[in-house]
Amino acid sequence: MSWTFKTDPSGWQTRWSDSQAARWLAEGHWTGETLADVARSNAATDPDGTLLIEGEHRLTRAEAWQQSLRLAAWFLARGLKPGDVISFQLPNWVETAVIALAARICGLVINPIPPIYREAELAYILADCGAKLIFVPGTFRKHDHRAMIAGLKPDLPALAEVIVVRDSGELVWEDVIGGAAATDAELPEIDPGSVIIAMYTSGTTGRPKCVLHTHHTYGHRVNAMAAAYGMTPADVTFMPSPVTHITGAIWAFDMPWIAGNVSVLMDVWSPEEGIACIEQHGCTVSGGATPFLQQMLDVVETRPERLRSLRLFFCGGTTVSPELIKRAAAMVPQALFYRAYGSTECLTATLGHTSQADAHFGAETDGRIVYPVEMRIVDGASGAELPEDAEGEIYLLSPGLFVGYLDPADNEGNFEPDGFFKMGDLGKRVHGSYLVITGRSKDIIIRSGENISPKEVEDALYLHPAVAEVAIVAMPSSKTGEIGCAFIIPRAGQTIDLPEIKYFLDEAGMARQKFPEHLVLVDDLPRVPSGKVRKDVLRAQAKEIAAG
Repeated sequence: MSWTFKTDPSGWQTRWSDSQAARWLAEGHWTGETLADVARSNAATDPDGTLLIEGEHRLTRAEAWQQSLRLAAWFLARGLKPGDVISFQLPNWVETAVIALAARICGLVINPIPPIYREAELAYILADCGAKLIFVPGTFRKHDHRAMIAGLKPDLPALAEVIVVRDSGELVWEDVIGGAAATDAELPEIDPGSVIIAMYTSGTTGRPKCVLHTHHTYGHRVNAMAAAYGMTPADVTFMPSPVTHITGAIWAFDMPWIAGNVSVLMDVWSPEEGIACIEQHGCTVSGGATPFLQQMLDVVETRPERLRSLRLFFCGGTTVSPELIKRAAAMVPQALFYRAYGSTECLTATLGHTSQADAHFGAETDGRIVYPVEMRIVDGASGAELPEDAEGEIYLLSPGLFVGYLDPADNEGNFEPDGFFKMGDLGKRVHGSYLVITGRSKDIIIRSGENISPKEVEDALYLHPAVAEVAIVAMPSSKTGEIGCAFIIPRAGQTIDLPEIKYFLDEAGMARQKFPEHLVLVDDLPRVPSGKVRKDVLRAQAKEIAAG
């Protein structure tokens, strides 16, 4: 099946195969519906049903729909057209779901940006995607987002508007949803093949890459998850993962409309408050990176009955130990716990088991490979497909696979001619349809579900006058899954310590979550004959340090 680049209805360049698209449409994996279509119907049939809960904030389906229509009218009045990008750097607040739905209604592209990002990341992302406006909090977790964006705005000519949410400013949330709702006659017709989200993820290059999804690709995986997890209107989900990441976005923006469930959000993570949320609302489904589950289990160690309402918890985004899943299953035996595998490029590449009889697969594997997801385990040197139980590189093709990176250069070398995407991870197929991740070929650190590029931090530290050479690798952490461990060769006569590193990176405007949290000063680094640093050796050393 031949793949090429085509211009979507709103002007974005996307990867496309006519024959593959025809197959997925014929088999029903892609539908003609958008989330706006589903929400319109849902709000009409269940107007008083709760859609989202976040602290004291509750949003019914009718309220969410009407606010989205009023925001859509404001977007149209500002001259925004299908394909234009709107960004938001907000916590897990209910307003984010209104923004996401209003964008779908208007055919706009949402660009979620994690609130932890600072000047360096924010300036690059907004310029790269050409965002026309951004929603920000005033001050959140003691950081003044309003001042940060004001300082960047003069260098972002495309950025016309800044809307402040839950605080004061020149333009605030109440201003943009205070007018009349958009009418059907005013709204553009939306093609499900058009781009709806531009989400950035860090790889090994040190530069964030912009992942593009359409209504088709994004919506497919939401529907697949809803079916696999047996989601119904009786479910209440607890979602601590940031809505500016793909997992949080799915469960806050889409699943409550698709499955009819209620989603409970938390803007600042606290394991004790998270458990209290689950108890208060009778949450049945949850998921997130290792630290969320680890910390929740620590809280309920002596009172596991506090999680009695849970029936399912999926765990991914970082290294997930089999012992953690086994511990969870033993403490909360009525619920299914399992590891899941996916990425921003392919939202959920695997799905979990569906019965207690298969509970051991939750700890031993990273989930089931379920059609229409197609996966190959390939020998990296020869390109040959490998048999079951053999470790190789993971290639994937799915109706939920993204349609390419914004920068054409990022697509080069990452796709096979028949459309399969090179996930950048190592794994093996076991038990016929299950996957086990054995390593990562992409050199990233995953801290609390956040992808951190070592090269980005290394490049910044090379600018420090005391640093002659630096290499940063992942170090295991019981609290966050992984942290950055920096191996540094100081310049002659110089020295450096961890507080100085953190101060230097903070001054450079880098997000604190990217700072190395362990430092090793060395005379030299292990290398291959060509001079390239042996990061596999450094990772082994970091693992030994962590174990000690």
